Amino acid sequence: MVLFIKHIDIEGPGTIADFLDDNALPYTVVDLSQGDKVPKWAKAFRTVICLGGPMNVYEEEEYRFLKDEDILLKRIVEEEVPFLGICLGAQLIAKATGARVTKNPEKEIGWHKIVLSDHGLKDDLFKDLPEVFKVFQWHGDTFGIPSGGKRLAFSELCQNQALQCGRNIYGIQFHVEVTKDMIVRWADAYTKELESLKGIVSDKQKMLDDYATLEKSYTRQAEQFYVNFFTAAGLLKKKFFSFRP
Repeated sequence: MVLFIKHIDIEGPGTIADFLDDNALPYTVVDLSQGDKVPKWAKAFRTVICLGGPMNVYEEEEYRFLKDEDILLKRIVEEEVPFLGICLGAQLIAKATGARVTKNPEKEIGWHKIVLSDHGLKDDLFKDLPEVFKVFQWHGDTFGIPSGGKRLAFSELCQNQALQCGRNIYGIQFHVEVTKDMIVRWADAYTKELESLKGIVSDKQKMLDDYATLEKSYTRQAEQFYVNFFTAAGLLKKKFFSFRP
């Protein structure tokens, strides 16, 4: 069973859930914003995926579930449960393993290139993916690399885009899971943020135009990423997978 941890209604599993459905892999979703509780045991799940959200990892007084989530993530690392943190999820796993989470010098919103580091080029998470490719971004914070961890990718605006901090324990600052509908919902929900950055980051229409241009390559990249991650996690047999076009 794959566990998704949601922090806000509009930031769900997206195309990751599509991939799991297509390959008959069961999953469950815990939505902390709706009052669901953080599970106490990591090994109850074969893989845990921690999704994004607008909160900061240190806003534990306002978002009390972050304390319980930090405890769970520490257990995940100790028990070597395969884990993927996306955006906020990546910042949370970095914090849980002793790294700092701080404001990025600039907000990174829209479609941007990331570059694989030497470690990233050798890591199975990015197997058969190009050294440089475009991803969707929406973040203002950034994570450090914990002691013993590895930086797997970087971008012009954010030096730490992907990290490995244990066996099959990963965090990515960018989004692989977004759909067109999710981009629309985020842009509508965070209109004030986009307006405050007008002329600096992409607006809603530019993000959607870019999605239309990049959709095919983006979908192929996401598929390969999921194959890589779930194969390493032991949920997917090599050469036996499917993904809707």
